[in-house]
Amino acid sequence: MQLTDLPHLNVILNAATAVLLTAGYIAIRRGRVIVHRNIMIAAMITAAAFLTSYLTYHFGVRLTKKYEGPWGWFYYPTLLIHVVGAMVNAPMVVMTATRAFRGQFPRHVRIARLTLPLWWFVSVTGVIVYFMLY
Repeated sequence: MQLTDLPHLNVILNAATAVLLTAGYIAIRRGRVIVHRNIMIAAMITAAAFLTSYLTYHFGVRLTKKYEGPWGWFYYPTLLIHVVGAMVNAPMVVMTATRAFRGQFPRHVRIARLTLPLWWFVSVTGVIVYFMLY
């Protein structure tokens, strides 16, 4: 695998994260706490793999692909919201998971209600940005 292949890996990891987040939400709504925990751990691993691949690509490739289509009015605001959302969401994911691992479930639930939809949004918009570029 070459550095130029990493965006294609990144979209797979982003999409997988979104699917896992959806499955984790469904599991907890059905009261399947252990299943929820395991799925959310998988989502965090997938997201960490994405972040590693993303940073490897952007530190290793000097020029990144620039959007050249007619939907710039949609692409650039989506990209901006995606990037800002990812920066805000990353520490929220860590805080949410830490509260769960410590057994602080009321505090975990309070922040998870914000973290989950933002994390899902960031994952899905990452996929959208990819398909607009490639």
